[in-house]
Amino acid sequence: MKIAQLLEKPHVFSARHLAPHNCNICSAPLKTRHRQVRDTITNEFFSILACPKCGLGHTIPHPSDLRKYYGNNYYGNRHGVTSRICTRRSIRVLESLRRKSTGKRLLDVGCGDGSFLLNARDNGWKVTGTEVNFHPAQAFGLDIRPSIHHIDHNEKFDCITFWHSLEHMKDIKATLFSIAGMLDTEGHLVIAVPNSDSLQAKIFGPNWLHLDVPRHLYHFNRFSLNFSLEKAGFHIHNTIGNELEYNLIGWSQSAMNCFNLKPNLFFHFLTGKVKDYSAWNKASNLILGSTLTLLFSSALFVETLAERNGTIVITARKN
Repeated sequence: MKIAQLLEKPHVFSARHLAPHNCNICSAPLKTRHRQVRDTITNEFFSILACPKCGLGHTIPHPSDLRKYYGNNYYGNRHGVTSRICTRRSIRVLESLRRKSTGKRLLDVGCGDGSFLLNARDNGWKVTGTEVNFHPAQAFGLDIRPSIHHIDHNEKFDCITFWHSLEHMKDIKATLFSIAGMLDTEGHLVIAVPNSDSLQAKIFGPNWLHLDVPRHLYHFNRFSLNFSLEKAGFHIHNTIGNELEYNLIGWSQSAMNCFNLKPNLFFHFLTGKVKDYSAWNKASNLILGSTLTLLFSSALFVETLAERNGTIVITARKN
C-alpha cells in the first residue's frame, strides 16, 4: 500500500502527524508491513512500514507531539514486579564491560525512574541520564537531562546504554551519530530492543505486544540494528543473551490480544499501570495471563534454539 493511500484515512492520520516516505537509515522507499496496529492507550490506529533494504520498521505516521501517547502512568516504574530483575541484569552487563584502565562515566538514554542509574552509582559509576519527564529520577539527586541534545558534546562517556529506548528516538541516524561523538574511544554502547524478526512477532503480527505504537517509532531486527550501527561508525562487539521476562510476556500478552480482550491489561497489571478497569476484568486477565505465561514457557526454548528471541541485547564499539 502506498503512503498516499494511507493518508486518506482520517481515523489513522491527521495534520498533527508526519509520514516519512523513505527509510531513516538508508533512504530506500518503504513498504507496508502492518496496515493497522492499535495504540492500546488512545485506541488510534497506526501503520508499520518497513525498509526492503535494511529491514528497519517505521511507525507511520510519526506524531508531532508524543506526550498524549505516554500518559501519566508510563513514566516512573516501567517494569513493576520485574524491576529488580531488569536492574540486576543491566548492572551485570555494565560491570562486565568495566575495565580497570578506564573511567566509569555512564550515560543512560531514556533512564525512566532512575533505578538503573542509582544502582550503577552505588557500584562506583559517575552517572548521567536523559528522560523526557526527568523530574522523578532527578528527585533522587541524579544528573538527568531532558534529551541527549542537552549534553555538551565535549562530555565523554565510557559506556552509553539504551535499555529499550532507541526505538523511541525520533531520528535513529541522528541519535547514533550524536552518541558516537559522546562515547570515549575505548567505550561501549549497550542497546536492548524488541526483535521484529522474532518468532512471536511473526506469529502474532499486529497483535504483538512489543510493537507498542506509536511510542515505538522504529522496529529493529538483528540486521537493521547492525546496519544502523555500521552507518554511524559502530560495529557489534557482542550479543548478550536475552531478557526472559520481556520474551515470556511477549508470548502470553500477545496471545491474549488476539482474543480481543482488554488490550495489554495483563501487562499493565504486572508493570503497575492498571487503569480503571472492573474487578472482573482485572481478575480474569490475571488468571488467563498467568496460565498462558506458564504454557508458553516452552516457547522460550524454541525461540532460543532458532536464535529468534523476542528481544535483542548487544554491545557495540566504535570502528
